[in-house]
Amino acid sequence: MRFKRRKSADDPERVQALEARIAHLESMIEGLQDAVHRQSLNADTRMSEIERRLDPAEMSRALSRDARQRGL
Repeated sequence: MRFKRRKSADDPERVQALEARIAHLESMIEGLQDAVHRQSLNADTRMSEIERRLDPAEMSRALSRDARQRGL
């Protein structure tokens, strides 16, 4: 049976591999943060538009415009 040599914390290859993995994870986290931020901005924009449309004065204007277009 063949045993693998246990790698020590001082193994330069292991340290280099761990540094590369950490850099990759940091990059992934930054991408996730950017995506969450963009999604938050989009949700805020959509919510603001919905609130604007539900404003009584805006709703009245929209209903009047619709009635005129339909010839009511």
